[in-house]
Amino acid sequence: MFRSLADAIRAAESRAASLADVALDAEAKDQGRDRTDIRAALERALRVMRGAVARGMEGDLHSASGLVGGDAAKMRASRDGPLATTAFHEILARALAVQEVNAAMGVIVAAPTAGGAGVLPAVLTGLADARGIDDTRVVSALATAGLIGAVIAERASLSGAEGGCQAETGAAAAMAAGSAVEMLGGTPSQVGHGVALTMQGMLGLVCDPLGGLVELPCVFRNATGSAIALAGIEMALAGVTFAIPVDEVIDTMGEIGRTMDVRYRETAGGGLAATPTGRRLARERLVQIRRSTH
Repeated sequence: MFRSLADAIRAAESRAASLADVALDAEAKDQGRDRTDIRAALERALRVMRGAVARGMEGDLHSASGLVGGDAAKMRASRDGPLATTAFHEILARALAVQEVNAAMGVIVAAPTAGGAGVLPAVLTGLADARGIDDTRVVSALATAGLIGAVIAERASLSGAEGGCQAETGAAAAMAAGSAVEMLGGTPSQVGHGVALTMQGMLGLVCDPLGGLVELPCVFRNATGSAIALAGIEMALAGVTFAIPVDEVIDTMGEIGRTMDVRYRETAGGGLAATPTGRRLARERLVQIRRSTH
């Protein structure tokens, strides 16, 4: 697989191919697998993603702590906001839905991690359903997302414990933006700008889960991460470019993560987790969880 998105973009442009094709060829070569087998695995992942969206939308799931649950259905049903009835509104609801399933110990696809798993399915399935895009193209988009994620993992990190939430939800947003740009007809170069425009808006995002649980604020950051991804998609498809090359933006995320105070890297020692209310809720909910398991 590629260590640089610039190299992948050049390879795609030289072949007049999509980044999805470049990604599938590279994966087939690296793993010694047939492209058909890889696409079949991505199709299975897409089915799980759609299943998580549907399950979360039922509105009856709650985490063991009781901190989150039911908000995805509430969001979908609302018609009061300025974005009601838009694909944007639906995508926010889908991001919440997947994360509520995760918090309730349901089945999700860690894309790239459990903490950021709501963004990619929300953005891709939400846009595909709104635009009438078939699953063949969504599966190709997942291949592109995998390529982007692999480069981020190689150059920076996908771990909240290592790089803060910018490395989890931020990476997920970047993957969603780049893959959606291609799914919607963007060029390989526009994919790179979509990734850069999205990730620049996520730099420095801390990982501060209350009580160390992947619930609060994680669930809601998937919705805001999806919103930033949509901004990146809109800008890239409009022809907006980002002056800092995409690989340098990824490198910057890694450098920020390495120098980030340990309190902001999934330790629950800082940020929202360290607020008086955050500490109180964590104590109360952790006691509740212990009682429910005995």
